Amino acid sequence: MHKQSKILVTGADGFIGSHLTEALVRSGFDVRAFVLYNSFGTWGWLDHCGEDVKGKFEIFSGDIRDAYGVKKAMQGCDIVLHLAALIAIPYSYHSPQTYVDTNVIGTLNVVQAARELGVKKVVHTSTSEVYGTARYVPINEEHPLQGQSPYSATKIGADQIAISFYNSFDTPVSIIRPFNTYGPRQSARAIIPTVITQIANGKRVIKLGSLQPTRDFNYVADTVSGFIEVAGADKSVGEVINIGSNFEISIGDTVQLIAEIMGANIEIVTDEVRIRPEKSEVERLWADNSKAKALTGWMPAYGGGDGFRRGLEETVSWFTDLDNLRRYKADIYNL
Repeated sequence: MHKQSKILVTGADGFIGSHLTEALVRSGFDVRAFVLYNSFGTWGWLDHCGEDVKGKFEIFSGDIRDAYGVKKAMQGCDIVLHLAALIAIPYSYHSPQTYVDTNVIGTLNVVQAARELGVKKVVHTSTSEVYGTARYVPINEEHPLQGQSPYSATKIGADQIAISFYNSFDTPVSIIRPFNTYGPRQSARAIIPTVITQIANGKRVIKLGSLQPTRDFNYVADTVSGFIEVAGADKSVGEVINIGSNFEISIGDTVQLIAEIMGANIEIVTDEVRIRPEKSEVERLWADNSKAKALTGWMPAYGGGDGFRRGLEETVSWFTDLDNLRRYKADIYNL
């Protein structure tokens, strides 16, 4: 990517999007941050961005579900990094239409505008959840797609809409498929912040859902570098690319590792409300990241067991800062 490229980041107010926006600004790019309009005038996590970044990016407040607003936001942009989505799986069980509207229609709005405006590159964000429970490991990009939750179904739909515009109209679309990203600013609905915030607030009886599923956790700095590498690689156009650490660990072992890092003796109790319906639980995820390395040169800086521990230590350090911890409601189940 040329430094003079104008980049739009949708979902820039979210967990990954805010880190990505900061990284792009620090690298000297001209960035327009698409944030969800709200009457409070807040920009999500960008309200808390680094002092060296403040005032150095443009804000566009809108709604990814509004085709007119999306096209207006994309005007003058060379590259679009499309992260805006609803991602909480439990919330998708009782409000699936909002996921269709945001994830599928929102993605259609982006690629439709990209086609009409002649955008040079669209990087659409997928998720490892589209694979469902692994049929084989490690999971490469040829693995079957399985809609085990309304959320994953809408992401499969969004992915297919995005790639269809490449196949139908030569719209330069790349699909990045991050595995479970974690790190500072992540929502407390996710397992790692759930555990950290409960322990940090003095709890030693930790409420959790299923402990046996395995995940391939990806530190947010690695996910961000994945976006930048995929955006800049010509070979990524028309491709689906996994971004993962190629390291598998169970939820139970992850919880114990966090407790060890935080020096806490904990007892885990099962909270039924946190357990997914049986056929909806993704039991196993483990990324094959060889395609990312081959096409873009991307490699995780926090890969393997040692890298995971380093990433967790940085995450714990951020969450246990009282200014950050106060922003989380650790005493309730966050959807």
